[in-house]
Amino acid sequence: MTTHPTRDWTVQQARNLAADLGTRTESLRFLLRDRDSKYGEAFDAVFEAEELHVLKSAPQVPRMNAHCERIIGSIRREVLDHILIMGEAHARQVLAAYQMHYNEHRPHHSATSYHRMP
Repeated sequence: MTTHPTRDWTVQQARNLAADLGTRTESLRFLLRDRDSKYGEAFDAVFEAEELHVLKSAPQVPRMNAHCERIIGSIRREVLDHILIMGEAHARQVLAAYQMHYNEHRPHHSATSYHRMP
């Protein structure tokens, strides 16, 4: 970590991440990043060399990160604070179960809740 990241620093971090991931990058398809000036063409090139499609967040959409942070916070509070994850396969299984619960079983998301009488 650094308090003042530069373009060169972020490129080096991208290279380190790509090297650490190794063959696991084959299961990844996209990299979503914001439009900060510290990410440049060299940063994108590192991931494009790993055959990842780099997507930039929409310009001037300040709430986009807030939505991502909200779901990440929900996962942390409702899942990760209560379960000890034992590996990647276990994490995928737990998150799949939480996704089903979040999208289908919560009362305010049920199909009948939209058709209630006033």
